[in-house]
Amino acid sequence: MLSLSGINLLKKYSGYKFFIILLFTGNSFQARAQTLTAEALINKVKEKLEKVNDYEAKGKMKTNVIFIKAPIATVKVFFKKPNKLRINNESGISFIPKGSVNINLNNIFVSTTGFDMIDVGKETKTNFRIIKLLPKDENAEVVLTTFYIDETQALIKKAKTTTKENGTYELEMSYGKYAEFGLADKVIFTFNTKDYKLPKGITFDYDDGSKKEKTADKMKDKKGKVEIYYSSYIINKGVSDAVFK
Repeated sequence: MLSLSGINLLKKYSGYKFFIILLFTGNSFQARAQTLTAEALINKVKEKLEKVNDYEAKGKMKTNVIFIKAPIATVKVFFKKPNKLRINNESGISFIPKGSVNINLNNIFVSTTGFDMIDVGKETKTNFRIIKLLPKDENAEVVLTTFYIDETQALIKKAKTTTKENGTYELEMSYGKYAEFGLADKVIFTFNTKDYKLPKGITFDYDDGSKKEKTADKMKDKKGKVEIYYSSYIINKGVSDAVFK
């Protein structure tokens, strides 16, 4: 038989145990409640990007493509809503695939209302939230876009886009002092060289048919990469339309 003191101790322990269970249950419920829907998270990301009406940015661009020998170049990048983007390279030619219009995330979101969103969950390694965007328009150039989002900061850390005409390309972003605007300090743009169509009249390192054939063989299953390291942004100070002509 339990003594009076033992009964009181049991009651005290039971109450303490109940409090611990209630605490964990409450925290678990709060964590679930704080998990945003795919649409709500995308809207948080867009809120940051929509702060930017235009910008002029300075940086360095490194091009790593098998059939181009290009030095690290100083570039100026101009953006203006809704989807104007211009990259000026001091060397004169910038090898940037067509899909690189989306090197600025604002452009990806120009027509988000025309997409269905699919919440895939979280990436195990990084814990980034994965959200896929499928265009409702069957004739859209973009087939699928996948975002990897840092939920805490509401920043897109990686984006993969598959297109009908220009293959699949990928963006990786690192952020610093311009994170509140959703603007990256570093952008890595990766694409499949075999899917890229060279502009007419541009030969780069080859001139005759035999060299073209060799280059075409080298391009198979190869990755091209363009890296831009931004040193500064001038945000919302106005950019002339003449810059994009």
